[in-house]
Amino acid sequence: MAVRQRRRRGRRTVTDRAAPPLKVIPGSEGLVAENLTHRIRKRLVISNVSLRLARGEAVALLGPNGAGKTTTFHLLAGLRPADSGSIRLDGHTITRWPLYRRARHGIGYLAQQPSIFRNMSVEGNIRAALETVEPVVSLREQTLDELLTDFSLLHIRKASAIVLSGGERRRVEIARALACRPSYLLLDEPLAGIDPIFVGEMRNLIMHIRDRGIGVLITDHNVREALDIVDRAYVLHDGRVLCHGPPRDIVANDDVRRVYLGDRFRM
Repeated sequence: MAVRQRRRRGRRTVTDRAAPPLKVIPGSEGLVAENLTHRIRKRLVISNVSLRLARGEAVALLGPNGAGKTTTFHLLAGLRPADSGSIRLDGHTITRWPLYRRARHGIGYLAQQPSIFRNMSVEGNIRAALETVEPVVSLREQTLDELLTDFSLLHIRKASAIVLSGGERRRVEIARALACRPSYLLLDEPLAGIDPIFVGEMRNLIMHIRDRGIGVLITDHNVREALDIVDRAYVLHDGRVLCHGPPRDIVANDDVRRVYLGDRFRM
């Protein structure tokens, strides 16, 4: 009897990892940050940053080096704690939630650094993520095939991740992030480390994710390509939001051109 009880408890633990999405509070849908502030070694790196990401839209977080983009991403993902301010997920306050709890309830995060398991196959990488959210093997394998198809990975599903090109690796990483069923996906430098010929392909992937009803927040040094993808953008400067709005307003803003884009920038 004791053995059976332990086994049952073990099975519950596995399925508990596939937490249901939070119930959306009417009128409060979105990933919303308000007045976030963060210090690193007493230095103020983020000051009163506010932003909003809705499902089914793509938003860019841009700015010069040291503006606070990556730190803001870390605050939203739960990698760093906010010193003050609040973060809400579909109306629920998650400011003090750790990374794993935010991930379980719908916030996906893809870091700039390679994050795949290099000694595993392409399908093994994606299956490992699916095992954390889908306990039914048949449904897990069905979703795996769908992701491999959607991201044009079927022909390399058995390939070792160590031999992938930069573009292929990024596709695997994004497919693995989507395997965890996020409502919002944070992409830190998604265009970094890929050849120019694959930039258009990555743009199509991000638009595909957006069209699936997932909110996508990206930061990237490829400003022109990023603005070509997104519906709106926020520009940070010295840890503060300098400007936000649709891409055409960002490009036309005098302050943005002065401190970030330069006078010769054209879309």
